[in-house]
Amino acid sequence: MADLTTWLNGVPNESITISDRGLSYGHGVFETILLKEGGLTLWPLHLQRLMLGCVRLGIPTEGLESALESDLLSLPSDHSGIVKLIITCGPGGRGYATPDNPQVSRIIQLSPLPDYAEHPAQNGIAVCHCSTRLAIQPLLAGIKHLNRLEQVLARAEWQGSIYREGIVCSMEGELIEATMSNLFFVRNGELCTPDLSRCGVAGVMRARILQIAQQNRMTVNVGRYWPRVLDDAEEVFICNSLIGIWPVTSVEGREYPLGTVTRRLQNELEKSAF
Repeated sequence: MADLTTWLNGVPNESITISDRGLSYGHGVFETILLKEGGLTLWPLHLQRLMLGCVRLGIPTEGLESALESDLLSLPSDHSGIVKLIITCGPGGRGYATPDNPQVSRIIQLSPLPDYAEHPAQNGIAVCHCSTRLAIQPLLAGIKHLNRLEQVLARAEWQGSIYREGIVCSMEGELIEATMSNLFFVRNGELCTPDLSRCGVAGVMRARILQIAQQNRMTVNVGRYWPRVLDDAEEVFICNSLIGIWPVTSVEGREYPLGTVTRRLQNELEKSAF
């Protein structure tokens, strides 16, 4: 498979008009999906968030689901890789006003799976705290819109391989997420994750883990937390739809074990048909 294969509105194409509102204003949403032997993992959750994002941003959704299902037939039926699905509000003129009849752009990119030679899912990772803060904007909270500049700036704060991720807080200093993943921790034996109703991305893997926890009758707390809560956490892990769950073994020198709750969730995730 080539390093990157791209389709635009169902047709092989590697270019888009420079007037596209996704390019001009970030007026669009995207999903990054694990393709596993021809199947899109967690597709219902990805589609749900994608459609919610379109509605929030005023991008027409009529006929979009069926068009996407047709587009996705272009993916190789026996491959594994990463599918990036981008929806923009399409071409437009100058100014912020949305065109009267937007012509939505559908972009699909297929790339190979990354090689994690150090086996972070088994061995865990070290993470740092980022100084870049996330703006509080409930209208954009949860969805995966195209403007990821806050994450770009946060990721630029460290170089090299010491840290694999960085924890990001809101402008008010609350724990929110990591640059490319969602954050969980275990405290007093209970599974905890930050509330994302004011900022941050509500990841589909986060949603799946919450489902699994509920099915296994685990106590789950979704709330507002500050970084100091990690000082007495028993376990910490991050997650997203590509990596699954990566245990966190160190946050800037504070060490954590490869805990039983994290391992249990990894095992349940592996067993489930996600």
